[in-house]
Amino acid sequence: MQINIFLFLFLLPFSTTLARPFVLVLSQDDFKDSIPDPTSLEPESGFDDFLDSETNPDYSLDPGSWTPLFEPDPTNPTRPEKGEDGSYYNVVLKMVEAASGGDVRVMEEAVAEIEGLVAEGHPHGQSVLGFLYDFGVVRGKSKGKGFLYHHFAAQGGNLQSKMALAYTYYRQDMHEKAVKLYAELAEVAANSFLISKNSPVIEPIRIHNGVEENKEALRKSRGEEDEDFQILEYQAQKGNAAAMYKMGIFFYFGLRGIRRDHSKALLWFLKAVEKGEARSMELLGEIYARGAGVERNYTKALAWLTLASKQQHYSAYNGMGYLYAKGYGVDKKNYTKAKEYFEKAAENEDSGGYYNLGVMYLKALGMKRDIKMASKYFIIAANAGQPKAFYQLAKMFQTGVGLKKNLPMAIALYKIVAERGPWSALSRWALESYLKGDVGKAFLLYSRMAELGYEVAQSNAAWILDNYGSLGVCIGESGICSDAERHQRSHSLWWQASEQGNEHAALLIGDAYYYGRGTERDFDRAAEAYLHAKSQSNAQAMFNLGYMHEHGLGLPLDLHLAKRYYDQALQIDAAAKLPVTLALASLWIRKNYADTFLVHLIDSLPEVYPKVEAWIENVLLEEGNATILTLFVCLLTVLYLRERRRRAPAAAAEVPQHQPIEQDAPFIH
Repeated sequence: MQINIFLFLFLLPFSTTLARPFVLVLSQDDFKDSIPDPTSLEPESGFDDFLDSETNPDYSLDPGSWTPLFEPDPTNPTRPEKGEDGSYYNVVLKMVEAASGGDVRVMEEAVAEIEGLVAEGHPHGQSVLGFLYDFGVVRGKSKGKGFLYHHFAAQGGNLQSKMALAYTYYRQDMHEKAVKLYAELAEVAANSFLISKNSPVIEPIRIHNGVEENKEALRKSRGEEDEDFQILEYQAQKGNAAAMYKMGIFFYFGLRGIRRDHSKALLWFLKAVEKGEARSMELLGEIYARGAGVERNYTKALAWLTLASKQQHYSAYNGMGYLYAKGYGVDKKNYTKAKEYFEKAAENEDSGGYYNLGVMYLKALGMKRDIKMASKYFIIAANAGQPKAFYQLAKMFQTGVGLKKNLPMAIALYKIVAERGPWSALSRWALESYLKGDVGKAFLLYSRMAELGYEVAQSNAAWILDNYGSLGVCIGESGICSDAERHQRSHSLWWQASEQGNEHAALLIGDAYYYGRGTERDFDRAAEAYLHAKSQSNAQAMFNLGYMHEHGLGLPLDLHLAKRYYDQALQIDAAAKLPVTLALASLWIRKNYADTFLVHLIDSLPEVYPKVEAWIENVLLEEGNATILTLFVCLLTVLYLRERRRRAPAAAAEVPQHQPIEQDAPFIH
């Protein structure tokens, strides 16, 4: 069977400053020719029949989670902040408040108390202390100590420390260790997904768009204060069934800055089904199957899913098939019935249907085992964005079952799934803090998330440092961060983001090395960073590479390559026309007037420009850019004309006496 499939796994929505989508291309070479022995797929392979949907709160799925502090549940009698972990949550709260106010004294007290917990062997305290050492917060920065404390915390069951360790191994290409941790974390995340339809992908919001604040994305994340949400709520209150469903979705998943509230979600879904809204029927089936905000009841779940399917809401068939495959809410397991429902979903191009059929073929549930068919269905489901399919493909790459063993690919797929786990709630809290103007708290939360390997959090934390660092949001080893500490921390965060495909971060790293901002000047490393951004078709990076080739800075002096990069920059971004035109003019002068004062003048401009720019900013204010450009063009014109007049007599003198001088040649008496 010939298979040549492009699998697009979108990590983040695309814009010029975001990480590019991860693209996996599978060809026939990736598939095994032979079918493995059936016994090779039994317990030791790690393949479950169907993932169970967990409904436990985040602090149960993610031990040590800060959920009780940011999303407390007063109705829960077993709240962890009131139990044996009370001292841990109290000290974390003190640390967060210290970061919020930039209070170094309180932060020192908090860290001392955390060290007390660590002395008692508290794993969640060890995780926090590892984070503090990683970033050098009132303790000397030490990646070694940070790693050690995360190692102990992970052994004690702290999953966020496992995320930090997995990311560390991932960066160092330690594939065996990274894949083991990411597999465990991805399974926790996958168990939290819905059983019938795809869970919404709740990506962290990028608070910046290049160097500017991302005002549009932030506006849409203001929760109940957002005008669009208020309009939607008004429509729902007036009886619009679709609006009721969307309100339920917002509260169920905590979308667009809305606090998660399963009780409110249930209320809106119940109102919507009174008007025959099929999607709400399906979600009610999910709620009863998971016991989210209600007592778990598989019989009611099946009834609601059946109602939804009768209205041709095909993804509901997945939930029905799942219940029959598990034997939940029915007399006994019935794989034949389950397969029938999954096929109905797949026939209507529902990704969950393809995924579930893949599981049945993989595990020979009511049918003959067919690894290639399982792979085919998982790939189709993954192409449609089904995260559980990513998880199964990752396992196949990890174990070599059906697909050739490929640990880097397995890690990449596991990481996508793992980053959707309960610890992603850090992003919601960070964004909420930022929108409320609490930049210090937002920076702390984004920093914690950055340590876990989230590219968006890395760039958000770095951007906050660059734009708000002078306000005391950064606490270093001996107090508020010095300029050197701030630049170093920002540089480290941007570098990690650039490694994960953030082209804006790569540009900033290139600039940092080129100009020596926060690090030693290094043209070679600047060129390396610009090449990384250029690989993502970034016009600014191409222009910079052209300039470095033109001047032989960090790259070989090569005017032809310089022109190629300048031309490519213009092809990608029409806004580059002016700088590219000036750069090409510079190349022309350099080629035709080599070793003349014009070339020396152009080479001196980088040193002269900052002084002129400062003068213009102080004297001419907003018209500075236009003025300096005008002065520059005029200067070049005058110098060119003077050079032409100077050369004319010499050219005339070289003409042989027996040859007449051209009538239109310049002649000076």
